[in-house]
Amino acid sequence: MKKNFLKAMLLIFFSAGFALAGNAQVFVKVRPVAVVKVRPVAPSARHIWVADEYVYRNNRYEVVPGYWAVPPSGRAVWVQGHWKHKRRGWFWIPGHWR
Repeated sequence: MKKNFLKAMLLIFFSAGFALAGNAQVFVKVRPVAVVKVRPVAPSARHIWVADEYVYRNNRYEVVPGYWAVPPSGRAVWVQGHWKHKRRGWFWIPGHWR
């Protein structure tokens, strides 16, 4: 019984650690310059444009190109990602469905 309790507590501890690490903010001194691109034609009236996003990979932010997507539910709205500034520098707030 004690072994199972200990295993469960360790699992909860490590799961919480990974969850917190997934929300880590990576700061940069100068945010990347926005690149203006022409948006392609929508595949249908149901599709919503999901604008370019930034992903932190290989010790730098990389641009993930925009795309057309069908909302997960009928009332869902895409909230575009954006750069936010704090004392330590700039960091990216990812876009999400609301």
